[in-house]
Amino acid sequence: MGKETKIKVLHLETAVEWRGGQQQIAYLVHGLLKAGLKTTLICQPESEIFKHFKQKGWPVFPVQIKHSADIKTARSIARFANENRFDLLHVHSSHALSLGILIKMMQPKLKLVASRRVDFSVRKPLIGALKYNNKFIDRIICISENIARVLANDGVPSTKITVIHSGIDLDRFNCNSTADLKEELRIPKEHLVVGTVAALVGHKDYPTLLQAAQKVIRRVPNVTFVAVGDGGDREKLQDLHRSLGLGNRFLFTGFRSDLQRFYNLFDVFVLASHKEGLGTSVLDALACGLPVVATKAGGIPEMITNEENGLLVPARNPRELADAIERLLKDRDLRKRLANNARASVQAFSFENMVQKHIALYRELVEGDAES
Repeated sequence: MGKETKIKVLHLETAVEWRGGQQQIAYLVHGLLKAGLKTTLICQPESEIFKHFKQKGWPVFPVQIKHSADIKTARSIARFANENRFDLLHVHSSHALSLGILIKMMQPKLKLVASRRVDFSVRKPLIGALKYNNKFIDRIICISENIARVLANDGVPSTKITVIHSGIDLDRFNCNSTADLKEELRIPKEHLVVGTVAALVGHKDYPTLLQAAQKVIRRVPNVTFVAVGDGGDREKLQDLHRSLGLGNRFLFTGFRSDLQRFYNLFDVFVLASHKEGLGTSVLDALACGLPVVATKAGGIPEMITNEENGLLVPARNPRELADAIERLLKDRDLRKRLANNARASVQAFSFENMVQKHIALYRELVEGDAES
């Protein structure tokens, strides 16, 4: 790949769970390795991403990280970066950025890049503003235009912000029969399935989805809702589920690694987030040719054009969400039209495009300095 193979990139991820962000790191590192870049991931030894990288045989270096201000660990990583002559440190979360800044202070020649995947303001507390707006960060990669606007409004210079949308493997999921999964989940054969893939956390706004589901179930007899994902709000959401009397018409599956089976099971995909960096589960749904109902939150409107490849509704509005879901369930022609447009609309979000844009940025930062 010519010049770009000279760049050596060290990645840092501190999270132990596997969610959309970790999938993006995996896509990126895989693409960088295929492009001939020297690249290694540093992560927690007990993390899901460490297991994934070991299984794939990709370069990974486990480090026990006690907290985001772990100076001893930062010193160890800085030494590792120096000994292996890495040009650039790419951190993939807010916690990793805290550690990354310490590493940069110890290795000033190391370029520091931070990915920002959520659209929360960084203005408060003060430490957040200082973390994202300081001389040590060379560039912040925002996965949506909306996140870039949030950072800019919080005082981060536009010259330090680059937008690179998250990418997906457009061929990750193949269309196969899901009769066995319907049987496994005890969903009646004649039922249409409304599904979501989202962590059970606050900004995904499951309460709005559960309330909307209650309204839909009262009006549509042949529908079952399925939510794939786990998270800290599980017990609270299960309590709400019981209080709404949803029973077996709304199923929580917990974390599942066999997502292909679920995307093939769904007739309609829904995402009810009131905040969302981008929402790669929506991209996966579009790639599978699913009609989507989603909120106008965060970066979602950058993927969904209302009435073309999905339906957009206001966030935190159970009534409008329910009406849109019911409309799709009752209108087969609309489902088919949106589904036909879905696949074409997602082509620009391939992970190959995402990887090439990262390589271009790495070259700008590393080789641009070398030439100046």
